[in-house]
Amino acid sequence: MNREEFKKKHGIISQSIEIDDLVDVVMQISSSDITILIYGESGVGKEVFARAIHNSSKRTGKELISVNCGAIPEGILESELFGHKKGAFTGAFEGRKGYFEIADGGTLFLDEIAEMPLTTQVKVLRAIEFKEFMRIGAETVTKVDVRIIAATNKDLQQEVNSRKFREDLFFRLKAVSINIPPLRKRKGDIELLVNHFLELYARANNLPVPKISDDAMDLLFEYNWPGNVRELKNAIETAFALNKSGLIDVDSFAHLAAPIEENSSMRNLPVFLRKTPEDADRELLYRALFEIKKDLIELKDLVINTNREPLAKTDEPKKNLFALDIIERDTIKAALDKTRGNKRKASKLLNISERTLYRKIKQYDLLEE
Repeated sequence: MNREEFKKKHGIISQSIEIDDLVDVVMQISSSDITILIYGESGVGKEVFARAIHNSSKRTGKELISVNCGAIPEGILESELFGHKKGAFTGAFEGRKGYFEIADGGTLFLDEIAEMPLTTQVKVLRAIEFKEFMRIGAETVTKVDVRIIAATNKDLQQEVNSRKFREDLFFRLKAVSINIPPLRKRKGDIELLVNHFLELYARANNLPVPKISDDAMDLLFEYNWPGNVRELKNAIETAFALNKSGLIDVDSFAHLAAPIEENSSMRNLPVFLRKTPEDADRELLYRALFEIKKDLIELKDLVINTNREPLAKTDEPKKNLFALDIIERDTIKAALDKTRGNKRKASKLLNISERTLYRKIKQYDLLEE
């Protein structure tokens, strides 16, 4: 199975290099039983990757049990994980299995593991190391065969340094670590995800797929998506539910907050009060880029007018178009080099939308340059 087939099979909607690299790693490690630690902000799709790992492993016939460690009160988390015997504590009217036992032979996904209390971490470490545990109130151990995938939106090394997370458990979990980038770092996936969610909701409701205006799509590109893919999915679902015309426009996303700027210096080109030689060179490059952009517009007009002439039957317009493409490609590459690959800054420098920049990067095969 190649990468694209793997992504399609496991519902990984992306065309970014960053996600493709992660998929390559996942395809290599899925067949083993190695413990995996997934990093990523809330909503990036950590559970999607956990399910892809489980469903492509030899454990796929068994269950994947997902546990949100941050959503279970500290007082009952240990019972939820390891189970208890009847009468082990007040209210334990009958014995029950814990998630470790339910997941026997399969995979246990411990989400938000940084929220797990230190006392519970000790028992989880033992369960991972020795593949055994004791139910609360029990006198004998229970053997299990469980693969562990953990996830967090926090820096676990920092949590260890702050003594909020056990170092030995951290080292045990991070046998393989993968870091899922936030949506704002892979905006080339936005249009793909939007179309996927629109088709998904249209199919679920037996309705035609609505169109989305260019202005609306540009707005989605400019928004910072603090809630990542989950927030985008909810935004599209809301817009779809409220849409009556078959066209989703900017007004359909009025519920979104204003786009978040990374910092104030990105709002305009910098003003140098005390210019160093490096500053002067940078300013010259900015001016050169804008002059090229101006020439680009003039060349486009020239090509359009040339093509409109009825007597122009030579190959000259085609040659102009070829030269025009070279200038545009070089301009975009220069902007990306100057901003060290920061596409948001580059799009502002070129005075084009971020969505257009991503399209041009793909068009000119600048993805890996």
